[in-house]
Amino acid sequence: MHRIMFVCHGNICRSPMAEFIMKNMVKDEGLSESFLIASSATSTEEIGNPVYPPAQRELARHGLFPTSKYAVQLKKSDYDKYDIFAVMDENNLRNIKRIFPSDPQGKVHKLLEYTGSGRDVADPWYSGDFETAYNDILDGCKALLDKLKEELL
Repeated sequence: MHRIMFVCHGNICRSPMAEFIMKNMVKDEGLSESFLIASSATSTEEIGNPVYPPAQRELARHGLFPTSKYAVQLKKSDYDKYDIFAVMDENNLRNIKRIFPSDPQGKVHKLLEYTGSGRDVADPWYSGDFETAYNDILDGCKALLDKLKEELL
């Protein structure tokens, strides 16, 4: 079982997009039973709020509908529940260290590290460009899934 937690600042844009993209990818591969996939926030600002409407619209353009998702905050106890914490950018990396003061098992990574670039996922909150964020996340999820499928073999 691979347990993945996608993390961004508010859990209303990028991390829920990643959660639903990855869930769809593992379903399409017939691997749903081998994965636990969730998303959370490093802040408390959006807790309880649904996925941001422009993020919902971008996901819907790709046949994904996150209507049951509401923002939750990452908790210290999550460290033992998940194998990978895929954060969207450098700020999330810095913020996650308040919740997990240490990462002894090396579980925390930027999502796009899996593509080899290590750059930040574009932040649509400021740019309004949800398509670029979607494509960044899709690339990161594909690379992460490829890596994890190798481990399943």
